[in-house]
This record gives sequence, C-alpha cells and structure tokens, in this order.
Amino acid sequence: MAQEIDHGRTNATHGSRIDAYVDRYAARAAGMVASEIRALFAVASRPEVVSLAGGMPYVNALPLDLVSELVADLVASRGSVALQYGSGQGDPALREQICEVMRMEGIEANADDVVVTVGSQQALDLITRIFIDPGDVVLAEGPSYVGALGTFSAYQAKVVHIAMDDQGLIPESLAQTIYALHAAGNRIKFLYTIPNFQNPAGVTLNEVRRRQVLEICRRAGVLVVEDNPYGLLGFDGEPMRALRADDPEGVVYLGSFSKTLAPGFRVGWALAPHAVRDKLVLAMESAVLSHSSFTQLAVGQYLATQPWREQIKSFRELYRERRDALLGALDVLMPPGCTWTRPAGGFFVWMTLPEGLNSKAILPRAVAERVAFVPGTGFYSDGGGARNMRLSFCYPEPDRIKEGVRRLAGVIEQELRLRDTFGTGSTPGHAGVDTPGPDLA
Repeated sequence: MAQEIDHGRTNATHGSRIDAYVDRYAARAAGMVASEIRALFAVASRPEVVSLAGGMPYVNALPLDLVSELVADLVASRGSVALQYGSGQGDPALREQICEVMRMEGIEANADDVVVTVGSQQALDLITRIFIDPGDVVLAEGPSYVGALGTFSAYQAKVVHIAMDDQGLIPESLAQTIYALHAAGNRIKFLYTIPNFQNPAGVTLNEVRRRQVLEICRRAGVLVVEDNPYGLLGFDGEPMRALRADDPEGVVYLGSFSKTLAPGFRVGWALAPHAVRDKLVLAMESAVLSHSSFTQLAVGQYLATQPWREQIKSFRELYRERRDALLGALDVLMPPGCTWTRPAGGFFVWMTLPEGLNSKAILPRAVAERVAFVPGTGFYSDGGGARNMRLSFCYPEPDRIKEGVRRLAGVIEQELRLRDTFGTGSTPGHAGVDTPGPDLA
C-alpha cells in the first residue's frame, strides 16, 4: 500500500513543478486560467490611478446609516430566522417583492417561478449548467459580458458571437447565424443577451428589434436568456419593456440588486418557465443548499421600509452626470480616429481605437500613466476586440473621470506616433477570454 501511495505522489509531481495536480483536473478546468492583466489591475487599484475599468456601483450614494439601522433591527427582531438555513428557491416574501420590481419593466410574473440566487452571476451559472453539454452552442452578442463568457467556457460551450451596432443586436445577423449553425448540425441551446445598456458596449436593443429577436428565436426553437442588471438605470424616460414581458415561455430573465442596491448583498434572481424553474432549484440546492437567509431578509426589509424607487432615481442622476463627464471629455480630448458609443444608461462606454493600435498592448503604458481601462479582447471568445476598450463611468467623481480621459488621450497619442513612425503601435497581446475579476466585470 505504501508503494502505491508513493507511486501516486510521484506521478502527481511529474505533472508540473507549479501544479502537482495538472494531469488530474477535469477537461473543463483547462480554460480556468487567470488573465495576465490581473497583476496590472492590482496596481490600478491604487488611489493615484484613475480607474475607468471597474464596474463597481457607487454604494456611497446609499443612505448607509439607514441601512445600518435596518440590518441591526433585522438581527434584533428576526435573528433566529435570518441566521438559519432557508429555502433553496429563496424567501417567499422577497420573491413577491421581486415580482413588484420586475413589474416596472412590464413583467407580470408569479413568485413561484422566481428563484433567488447569489447575484445574477450564479443564476447564469445555473442556467448554463442545466442546459449545456460540451460542444453545445451559446449565441452571444459581440462583444459580451466577460463573466458570462467565463461561465460558458467553464462548461465547454462553443460561443458564437452575433454582430451589434448602435441599436443593439442585429436581427438579420442572428437569423443568418442560426440558419448556418443548424445547417452544419450544431445544437444551439440559447441566446444570451443584455438588451439594456449592454455590458460592455453600452448600447440598447430598440423596440422593433426586440420583437424581431423574439420571433426569430421562437421560430428556431432557441431559448432566450435575458440578463438585465442595468434596466432600471436609464437616464431618460421610463424603463424599456423586458423581452420576458412578451414571451414568458421563451425567455429566462436574470435580475440583480447589485446595481440598484448594493453588490455586497449578493442577491439576484432568475425568472423562468415553470419546468426550468424546477431544474434551477435542484441545481441551486446542489451548489449551496440554500441562499443566505440574512441577505435575503435584509434586501426584503430594505424594499419594504425604504423609498427604493427614489434611491434608484438618485443613482440614475448620479450616473448620468458621470456619463456626461466621460462623453464630454472624450469629445474634447481624444485624437482623431477614436470612436465610442453614447449610452443612454448603465455604466459603460465602448471605445474603438484607430487602425494599428491594440488596447491590451497599451494597457501597461496606460497604468504607468496612472489610468486604467479594460481591453476589448476580454469581451470576445474568438480573439476579437483588439482595437476596443471598455470605459466605466460609474465609480470615479466627474473631475477624476475628466483627468483619467486626459491621461488616456496622452497614451493613445503616443501610440499613434509610434504607429506613424514604425508602422504599428505596441506589440499586441495574445487573443482569448480574459477574466479580470468581479470588481471589473
């Protein structure tokens, strides 16, 4: 027996000097690698660096004193429930409140079809787990949310990107792609879309296209996964009608309180057709047994006792001011050849660099000049996005945003001089999916 144990240990160490278990991991773990830009973002978190990278909500705008009192009261009055195990589906009262929140986007839902999750990221993981076999196709906008791409990769899905423009996903491209994939014998499991103030592009799917996308997917038998963390954070007018509102049986809706309350609570949800709901609850229970009763009850208490609609309005005004600061600075300071989207809500602007420049390659120089962004390659699964970068306006103060743009413009101007002198800018980095971390997602 000792010889067998020693033999096993010897085999393990032969795998790699860095990781003795490299030959033992499941095949799906091969894609779970840290991005080389993580080290840069550790530097970018220093206070002297203006970060236009992070997608972190500005939680300081919350009435933190009232939240503190609310949490203390919860422990005092309902501590025996808040600190105990809960249901795998989620607190029934909170699920009713979630239905009220979704009603703002035209969704009429039954609380029985809501599954509370650890942020909408877990909802996305559960959906992928119950639908995807290795090699199955997931359709996703190009560019798409980096956290979703990481999840799809972990479950060995094949991601096929659908083209976008300033009005969102292009229906004709969706239809053509579905036809070609089906003709080639591929199994398409779902379309993943962020229709409102998309992360990272900032664009919004218009009303006409929403109807077209639903009809195309309905005819093709393709499920739609609608991820909508930013839908209530529009800067003009009422929230747009959700895709789920017009096709309850063909759409799984993912929501979150991370952007409209606080990400630290880690409370999101999925609204799914009834049969899918059952599978989600089973998957949820196998993953974590039950969600945190404490955070669910805290969010429920907040919704029941605080003017949460007014708080969302305050967030909208704050983010509008910061969006305007970013767009205004880009208009004034960016060199010719740069273009960018003009979001009507949410957190992000998507910028395209002039020909010959690579956003990932210039990131180290930008961090050295004390400004950070997220390179565009992280938002594609196929190596796209080399000339793009995501700029976030949600966290820095307006004056800091303007200073960050000034620094970034200087870096881009320097890269353009290199390109004009030597024929190219900095050497491009490798293509692939980057996962910089939750604070940047």
